Amino acid sequence: MPREINILNGSFLEPVRLDVISRRLELTFSAPVNLIRANLDLRAAYDSSRRQAHSTELLSQILNGTFDVRCKRIGIVDVDLFIPVLTFVFGEAQLRGTAAIVSTHRLSNQFYGLPRDEDLMIRRLEKEMVHELGHTFGLLHCHQFECVMRASTYVEEIDLKQNHFCDICCRQMLRVTGGG
Repeated sequence: MPREINILNGSFLEPVRLDVISRRLELTFSAPVNLIRANLDLRAAYDSSRRQAHSTELLSQILNGTFDVRCKRIGIVDVDLFIPVLTFVFGEAQLRGTAAIVSTHRLSNQFYGLPRDEDLMIRRLEKEMVHELGHTFGLLHCHQFECVMRASTYVEEIDLKQNHFCDICCRQMLRVTGGG
């Protein structure tokens, strides 16, 4: 079990908007959650030819931070993320590791030319945070349609998922964390 989870907020989201997610993460992962303001170097990760930030570079910055190695860390940024083999990613995580990163950029309705819906964006963010943190616990992508661990290529797929693990992934989490 992680000692705690640190949310490293490098986004424009106000801490009050992340409080609900923090509480849900505490319940999901049975660990205290801390919200910390992050100063990630977005310029070091920026690829001007793609006009996106390389998520692996940001993940590396999170890994190199001065945190207890028993803590899970998840960064939140507002910039568009990519990895070289994909056009974009909603997030990235270190499988069976301690760090993950997610972006609000493509979770926002405005990106798709739709009216602003901050509550919807926060629900999407919560699902992506649970998903990426699930990877840090060793969970792989799930084939269950509504499981939060199902891979999402489009934001509509995030909307169809639940904000929690299916029974199979829940059992895997219990095995990993010593709860079952």
